[in-house]
Amino acid sequence: MLAGLTLIAGIGLLLALPFALRAGAEFFLPTTIALVIAIALVPVLEWLERRGLPGWVAAAICVVSFLAAANAALAAVVVPAIEFFRLLPDRIDRIQTNLAPVFDLYSSLQSYVDSTITRFAASNAVRQPTAAAVSPPNSLLELAATSAPNAIVQVFFAILVVFFFLAGWTGTRRRTITSRSSFGGAMATARVIQNVVDDVSAYLGTITIINVCLGAVVALVLWLIGMPFPLMWGGIVALLNYVPYFGPILAALLLAVGGLMTFTDIWLALLPAALMLGCHLLEANAVTPFIVGHRLTISPVLILVSLSFWGWVWGTPGALLAVPLLIIIQTVIGAAGKPDIAGFLFERGTLVSGRTRHRRGGE
Repeated sequence: MLAGLTLIAGIGLLLALPFALRAGAEFFLPTTIALVIAIALVPVLEWLERRGLPGWVAAAICVVSFLAAANAALAAVVVPAIEFFRLLPDRIDRIQTNLAPVFDLYSSLQSYVDSTITRFAASNAVRQPTAAAVSPPNSLLELAATSAPNAIVQVFFAILVVFFFLAGWTGTRRRTITSRSSFGGAMATARVIQNVVDDVSAYLGTITIINVCLGAVVALVLWLIGMPFPLMWGGIVALLNYVPYFGPILAALLLAVGGLMTFTDIWLALLPAALMLGCHLLEANAVTPFIVGHRLTISPVLILVSLSFWGWVWGTPGALLAVPLLIIIQTVIGAAGKPDIAGFLFERGTLVSGRTRHRRGGE
């Protein structure tokens, strides 16, 4: 009975957890982002503490440094992006001119398909449903006024979580390890904590360096071909490259739109996206495997499942957190060991002894 109740409770918790995370995204999302960032900053904190700085001073330096770097990166991307894409309504004609051959090909194909369908189904008239008109937001100012305070509170909450997590890291880790009742348990706990910190910080630090270098190379290449705002595009490529598989595809699509807005020839307009994809293929197949190695190699299937799950739960921020959370879960399971569910439910040896008794009875 105890095993059955435990199994039912575990299945119920497993099924309810994604919906709870999605419904409570205003709390769980900033908390998770803060914890992942804090874990990645732990090596920097420990380096500062070894230089004699108090924990709260080292934590404050880590938080301020991270915020300065994040603000500089966002300013280099967001401000030029707003200025560039504000020109989109004025560049619609240029985009249509560049895509005219594609539109003509599609129009010819569509006409052929329509004529074929009309020929085979002339007597079956299908009424198209009328699309309901969707009223746009009343004003951008009203939208910003209702959503910005919530975002500011979440950002401030995440900053506080990062600071207090780092400030109390050394003491919390010591108490967690020393509170174990056995030496083996204390060593296992220390190993799990250290592995999580090492793997997450190594992954995020290495991937950040690789993405920054990729963004710089893409920015240089785009500057050489005359693409406006090359630093902005390099920042977009670096940011989206944190999302495996889907991020580079989205970056290429954005670069294709930017090229169509800038150049008058369709082949030159698609050149920025092609160059970005070439740089990404070189980075993904040669640079990253050589630098990262086998330690942080993750199954592509697990990455896709994690992207799908966390993207469904939290959208774009969830997709950015998918790989770090997958690393944390894998590290904890690998260091702590997998639970023996079958042994708990069926009582070790019961099925074997039952088969043995059945065989002996048959004899």
